[in-house]
Amino acid sequence: MGDNYIAESVIGSRFHYGIDALTKEGGKDAIYPLISDQARITGTHQHLLDPTDPWPEGYRVADTWPMLKNLYEAKTMNYFDAEMIRKHLGWNECVEALRHMFAEGCEAPVRHHYSVEVPGQQEATMLLMPAWLPGKYMGLKQVNVFPDNPAKNLPTIMGNYLLMDGSTGAPLVIMDAGELTARRTAAASALASSYLSRKDSKKLLIVGSGRLAGYLGFAHGAVRELDEIRVWARNPAKAAKITDIYRQEGQAAEAWENLEEAVRWADIISCATMSCEPLVLGKWLQPGVHLDLIGGFKPTLRETDDEAIIRSKVFVDTREGALAEAGDLIIPIGNGVFSPAEIVAELSELAAMQHPGRKSHEEITLFKSVGASLEDLAAAIQCYESRQNSL
Repeated sequence: MGDNYIAESVIGSRFHYGIDALTKEGGKDAIYPLISDQARITGTHQHLLDPTDPWPEGYRVADTWPMLKNLYEAKTMNYFDAEMIRKHLGWNECVEALRHMFAEGCEAPVRHHYSVEVPGQQEATMLLMPAWLPGKYMGLKQVNVFPDNPAKNLPTIMGNYLLMDGSTGAPLVIMDAGELTARRTAAASALASSYLSRKDSKKLLIVGSGRLAGYLGFAHGAVRELDEIRVWARNPAKAAKITDIYRQEGQAAEAWENLEEAVRWADIISCATMSCEPLVLGKWLQPGVHLDLIGGFKPTLRETDDEAIIRSKVFVDTREGALAEAGDLIIPIGNGVFSPAEIVAELSELAAMQHPGRKSHEEITLFKSVGASLEDLAAAIQCYESRQNSL
């Protein structure tokens, strides 16, 4: 048999990994527990050859060695928890990864969106979001959104992201989708701000107290030099906890109880709530402000009113997604005060320099996002490759 062993693994389809070089180091007994660990971590169903059995001969697959070597050297990469994602997905890097992906594009169908009845609770949502770069990477995010989870001390958003090899379909890594989603959402908000907020913006208001509220200040701080952050939430105690996150990193931050005052004070307003009623009113918006709406992802959710839409230059992450899901736009359209044709540009047009973004110091800009699978893929690739490069 010599060094020409193979291990046989079934993960949706059958793969043959060449282990010529590996067996020189430890023989087939070294690879068997490795692939078994792969199965345990990914939860996949497999059939493995017993290491005590004779292994087939005459099948040389040395060209697959790089894939196996990667597994051998970095088997703990099979699952990225929140801590791993934070370590390898910095804010500047995430913003720039999204900028590049929006400019270059990828295959990103509109996500599948399902309402899920939960007896005795608010309706939950299941989202399936695929995207791929032909021949390079494929990705699929499965996310559950349960609005009542915070009362149970659980995250509102939970799920997983599967990143795959775009040339073979082989799974590369599973990531915690809650952390990946939060970071890419905040980064997309900051990316939009880099084109739409005034370059001299110093004051950020965050509306909300969920996970995103603790990230938005850092993301926006990657594109603007912020002097102060104010946080408003329906629960002042929760707003205070968010400010503590920023203070611990040396950023001036304060919880603010009067929302109108805070809106009139801010240069940038970022809303990350699941409100069904307008919170930020158009009559409060000052000339030159940038309003960022990233919380609502259903036609029934909205964070601002019709007047804000009327007074603003409106930009979106994607027209297709925003017009299908964004209550902040769908409701004004239904009221006859806004038209889809009035959307100035989407993020891909800004990133590709097809539109300059903000055109004057005085205009009010508004960015509405509902999330796009393109963002998840860009962030997942950046995180995965960063981890690979650190080995």
